[in-house]
Amino acid sequence: MNARAVVPGVLLRADNLQSLSAQDVRLLIEQEALEVVLDLRTDREVELEGPGPMTAERAVRIEHRSLYPDSGGNTDLDADTVKPWGSADEDELPSESPVVRAYMSYVRRRPDSVVGSVRAIARADGAVLVHCAAGKDRTGVVVAIALDAAGVDRETIVGDYLATAERIDAIVARLVRSPTYRAELEGHDPQKHAPLPGTMQRFLGLVDEHLGGSVTWLCAHGLSASDLERLRRRLAPARGDSG
Repeated sequence: MNARAVVPGVLLRADNLQSLSAQDVRLLIEQEALEVVLDLRTDREVELEGPGPMTAERAVRIEHRSLYPDSGGNTDLDADTVKPWGSADEDELPSESPVVRAYMSYVRRRPDSVVGSVRAIARADGAVLVHCAAGKDRTGVVVAIALDAAGVDRETIVGDYLATAERIDAIVARLVRSPTYRAELEGHDPQKHAPLPGTMQRFLGLVDEHLGGSVTWLCAHGLSASDLERLRRRLAPARGDSG
């Protein structure tokens, strides 16, 4: 598959939306043509933080697709310290970093949420925004899988993931203001939570090695050929593609 350039404004990656102003919401809807919000937070996070400012907008459909069981943590900033659910990931990948094992646990334990998210990205007509708490780990994995399946080159995918480092100070500052996340983050150096070079590249390499690659894995878990083709046309159409 030839690497493809990403279409701008189709897939948006974000941290927690709770602090969006009315003006921010209008901008997303009117200027970005936002149609779908994929909320990857746990049920507990939604309960504590609220469903978010987008729920009042009839033009926007919100889908909750947690990557954790309901007993999961409140933030994705500490994936490197969160033990993967059960022992399977540790037993099979003992030499991998905790954060890489956590990323693999997302796809292994919640394929329904990952595939459902990718399907929603493919089927939307307008922009799709994916978010969790920090927009780094849970959101980073879903966006990376979607871009990889669409044929985007790994360097671009990794570069998007690492871009969170440019905003990590502001992300942590916003989350610390919330009682939901304060205890986990207060007093921490925000740079401790910045994405590390090599993490996303390694995760995608393990998806290739253990799961047959993003496309094979998505299709094995219910993504149709027509959805895959639409995903490619929406995110990264090959030269000469239309629509």
